[in-house]
Amino acid sequence: MTDSIATQLKQASEGLLFLSETDSPFEVVTWPAQGELTPTKLLQLTNHPPNASVEIVSVDEFFNTPTAEEDWHDQEERETAERFQNLVSILKQNLSQLQIYRVGSIEIDVYIIGVTDGGGLAGLSTKLVET
Repeated sequence: MTDSIATQLKQASEGLLFLSETDSPFEVVTWPAQGELTPTKLLQLTNHPPNASVEIVSVDEFFNTPTAEEDWHDQEERETAERFQNLVSILKQNLSQLQIYRVGSIEIDVYIIGVTDGGGLAGLSTKLVET
């Protein structure tokens, strides 16, 4: 099942950029069963220092801006919002205990991680710059 979700996430996120002060692509991440994912375990899995700051935010909060369709959007912007809506839908339908982990400050590594049906961990990573 992890391969299936990885394939779906790769297809859904291909060409999408998460906009911050930099525009970063998404990368698919998978790990075998780990039990409950804690911030400490995430830091170990991603080779961050054990004292790195970790902020957990909801999926809806994280994707609020890119999924919003605005009256002033042109066709391309509307299509991008729809692609982000599709991506969020795939994440929510295929992963339980879905969380967004923001690691660091200013240059932030983001991990959108949930548990697969088989108990493994899967999701996406991207980078943000916030000054």
